[in-house]
Amino acid sequence: MDYRVPDPSRVWPVLQRSKPALVDLGAHYVLVYTSTRDHGRVLVTISLRSKEPVLEVLRSRAFLNWFDAVGLEDIPAIFAGETVDKVTLVEPPEGTPPGVIVGAFAAVEDVPSLIDGVHDGLPRFADAGVRAVRIFQAFDDEHELLILQELDDEADAIAWVNHPDVAAEWMGRTGIGAYPPVFVGRLQHIMRLDEDA
Repeated sequence: MDYRVPDPSRVWPVLQRSKPALVDLGAHYVLVYTSTRDHGRVLVTISLRSKEPVLEVLRSRAFLNWFDAVGLEDIPAIFAGETVDKVTLVEPPEGTPPGVIVGAFAAVEDVPSLIDGVHDGLPRFADAGVRAVRIFQAFDDEHELLILQELDDEADAIAWVNHPDVAAEWMGRTGIGAYPPVFVGRLQHIMRLDEDA
């Protein structure tokens, strides 16, 4: 979920209070990122143990309650999908803080070709400071992707967003129609629900 709220600091306490509902929905972990470029913009990812409960999750009153509690006036678009590719280019040393995340929702005609292009361009991704790439494909539209990239720092992230490599051409398709612009932000919170089991 990528959305704007009046006060991003309200998101984490609402999610913490919702732990029982998250466990009931089969959540494995929850990550909250806040934008470093767009005040009030938040990206929340929830990993589920299996894809079967996704429709139940999307229909859950818990979502509507969360949106109300953080001050959303409109229900945001929710991306539901699964990982189709992930690459770690640089394994940071133990204790290294998370980098800056660059998230892009995009419609792509040929997903296998995009994945091949990413793999072919990995040396250039590494030169740009990209640590990792993770590609998710939507359950309801095989051409719809969420692509998350982790970069070393904000300067690298901004340079990459402003001048992406040809292997990251999907970034030019964001911000069109229903798709939000590229998200640039930092991890603020992580909740591992397995720890409470």
